[in-house]
Amino acid sequence: MSHLNRRQALRLFAAAGAAGLTAPILSACSSSDDTTTSTQVPSGPPIKIGMIVPQTGMFKDFGNELDNGFSLYLQQHDTKLGGRPVTLVKADEGETADSGKAAAGKLINDEKVLAITGVANPAAMLAMAGDIENAKIPLIGSNASPKALQTMSLKYNWRTSFVSDEPGFAIAKWAAANAGGQLAVCGQTGPGGDDDDVASFVEQYKSAGGNVAGQARTVAYGSKDFANMLNAVKSANVQAVYALFSGVSAVEFVKQFRNMHFPSNVKLFGSGPLTEGAVLKQQGDAAKDIVTALNYSPDLDNVANRRFVADYQKAFGTVPSTYAMASYDAAAVLDKAIADATRSLDSVNLNAAIGRLGQIDSPRGGWQFSQTRTPLQRWYLRQVRNDGAVLSNVLTAELATRG
Repeated sequence: MSHLNRRQALRLFAAAGAAGLTAPILSACSSSDDTTTSTQVPSGPPIKIGMIVPQTGMFKDFGNELDNGFSLYLQQHDTKLGGRPVTLVKADEGETADSGKAAAGKLINDEKVLAITGVANPAAMLAMAGDIENAKIPLIGSNASPKALQTMSLKYNWRTSFVSDEPGFAIAKWAAANAGGQLAVCGQTGPGGDDDDVASFVEQYKSAGGNVAGQARTVAYGSKDFANMLNAVKSANVQAVYALFSGVSAVEFVKQFRNMHFPSNVKLFGSGPLTEGAVLKQQGDAAKDIVTALNYSPDLDNVANRRFVADYQKAFGTVPSTYAMASYDAAAVLDKAIADATRSLDSVNLNAAIGRLGQIDSPRGGWQFSQTRTPLQRWYLRQVRNDGAVLSNVLTAELATRG
């Protein structure tokens, strides 16, 4: 199926659902040689799953999309995972590492959940890692995880998204070949104060032969004023700018970049979160033509993604983001692992079952957990363009597999 008729196909899927047709929903956790789904497993006693998502603060938009993705999977599977009825207990992550850690403590100690998912703030994921390990309750985190987790000896901390430094790493070689001259790097420190993603991009960009103008310029996470940064970049007379921002900072950086009226030949590249999800709607036409790298694009041409996008649009009135997709996959991981561990289901056995999972048939394309409990997955190059009447991150090329 070409990208040109993708929307026609999605409307067809959505119309079929609206008309009450009974076309089957494919489980996102079944691979081509493993068709086991929750509907094929005898129903067992109810289980309790904890979800940590921010309901307030600067991470709320991420939280909404994590909630939507997981909820959609449950809707498609009769509110069951591994054949067992699910009670989803939500805890407010807030916007700090401490509030996220407190939310995990509530789910572990008070709610006695079987497993935990969600977590929007990478710093919160790092803060709660020790408590997760001590409780021996698997966390299937569904947003970017900090690089520091990769160096820790962890058994119960899993991620279905990506490591925070991977988007920059994935696009660095392409950016070096397409910058057209000197490139300025602008970014934010992570919520925990680190700059791993910026440093990773610069290192890989230079190793690919790219020329960085001066030092990378960074501001604190959540910053909204980029006048000084952009004035300095404009004075440097660069041919390209690479931006590593997310959330409100991504919205404001893109708008202020356009308002600076850089020469028309100056290209703007970015890590995927720069134009992903709710921020793209807020950026509007200011985001047009920005090129980013991410592990997902809503126009990927595979069966799992076409059904996921159609069902997501029907349920929530918008296209899904990588955040929603990763949370949907977290539910799929739990579905398959719970079914595998159902004869003796507790948190320890569930964690072991997660470790036995093979390839996941995901909307992003097939992936599997690496030895660091992070997806080994394909990365994609996208450009912000009009897809019909909707501004979207349109797939332009495949990049390397990383994980």
